[in-house]
Amino acid sequence: MTIDPASPIPKYSQLREILLDWIEESGLAVDDAIPSERELGARYGLSRMTVRQTIDHLVAEGKLYRVPGKGTFVARPKIEMSLRLASFTEDMRARGFEPGSRDLARRIDPASGHLARLLAIRPGAPVHHIERLRTADGEPMAVERSNIPLAVAPGLADQRLAGRSLYRLLEEEYGVLLDSGEQTIEAGVCDPADARLLGLPAGSAVLLLQRRSFAAGVCVEVAISTYRADRYQLRSTLDPLYRGTG
Repeated sequence: MTIDPASPIPKYSQLREILLDWIEESGLAVDDAIPSERELGARYGLSRMTVRQTIDHLVAEGKLYRVPGKGTFVARPKIEMSLRLASFTEDMRARGFEPGSRDLARRIDPASGHLARLLAIRPGAPVHHIERLRTADGEPMAVERSNIPLAVAPGLADQRLAGRSLYRLLEEEYGVLLDSGEQTIEAGVCDPADARLLGLPAGSAVLLLQRRSFAAGVCVEVAISTYRADRYQLRSTLDPLYRGTG
């Protein structure tokens, strides 16, 4: 585990691999400190600038985090974002986290033209609008904004949602069983209001999700959510496009 000055691989990239191997092999736990930039520079014969560049990359990747005046620490592993139709509550419990939520807004609004097209309802039809801050083990993870036609769940405004799965509630109280969905995920920049809720600096990178959920071929929910990019990653299996030998 040394820096090779003759290698075509940049020194900061070599140090990145060394640090990742060291963190894994030494058994460092979440929130354990790593050596200071000065110590790393002396240990590997690197300039302070090169070490800082490496640390900056690892912080941006969510592998490490800094505490001003205290040092640099091992970050929590990112959560793999679910690519299946599942509620946040069910997904977090399946991963061993305790899900939580805080109501931010609950109201009934007339559907805009755009929302009406997504839900396949007439413009102006009443829609439940539910905004919640979602947490895992008490840590803010996402701001979810769900839109459900009033006709699908007439008394939803009176239902308690704290500690409950919205999808399970729809099934048990209204007989609405979600059986398919479609979702788009794109990179975005967190607006100041959501940044405060999520405990992020303004302008932080986030994942923006739009999900349409269906029951028996009918769209019953459009959810637009902001997820912390520093706590989530996407993983999928890849199949070859062509299986021929030519």
